[in-house]
Amino acid sequence: MTLPVITVVAGPVGCGKTAWIYQQLALREEIRVAHENVLYFSPGTGSVPIDQTRLVTDFPTVKVFNDGEEVEFFHQLAVADAVYIELGFHLELSAVAQILDTLPYLGIAVLPPHLKDSEWHSWANEIVPGSNIQNSLVQARLWRASSTGQVIDEDSLHEFWYEVTHGAYGKVIRAKGIFNVPDGRSVYADFVAGVPSTHFQELDLPRYLEGVPQRFSGLEMFGENLDEEILKQTLQDCCLSQAAILHYQEQVKEILHQETQA
Repeated sequence: MTLPVITVVAGPVGCGKTAWIYQQLALREEIRVAHENVLYFSPGTGSVPIDQTRLVTDFPTVKVFNDGEEVEFFHQLAVADAVYIELGFHLELSAVAQILDTLPYLGIAVLPPHLKDSEWHSWANEIVPGSNIQNSLVQARLWRASSTGQVIDEDSLHEFWYEVTHGAYGKVIRAKGIFNVPDGRSVYADFVAGVPSTHFQELDLPRYLEGVPQRFSGLEMFGENLDEEILKQTLQDCCLSQAAILHYQEQVKEILHQETQA
């Protein structure tokens, strides 16, 4: 059996691991390798697979695996041309051995420039300069919430995201999420403390205009003194009732119909 090129990417929170993998996938797409079989797996994301959802939207030919799909992932290894494994900051580097057993891999550490000596340095085959994040919090923790099946009022979402990124719910180092909005779009939000903020990015998906959305949405945050109960309640308060969802959908369908007739 010919082994695929397995690349494991690791590093601290918000340093740019997913961004680096995006660059590699975009490069592969640009050179248009015919019938290439590429796999992506990021273990430990549970029911909030934000990066996986965004990646499979932007690179539909890449086979993306979530938690619970490990058996199929290993079956696909035998026929893969290239494999990318993103090791979340919350996982120990020893998890690589548990995932790959004795298979050889290339270790890539994406690290902030100021970090000069760490476990990632001794583990990696190659160091890639990442975002110049400053993470000095010692009691930071990870918080995740799924909002699948919910639609969020867009004005309320922008206000909520402003509050998240300006310390209303605790000191946030990293936040990212995918949200369904009333006009049927899904949008991606991304924040890293100390890094210039970006606008909400629309995912390249068909508008969902037939009732409660049957596709993933959710939020992930990493920070210190996060007020998780208030976060959960505020996010819920931003969500529309089913009647409001249907009302907005009918309005959008009418507008789209008028545009096609113009």
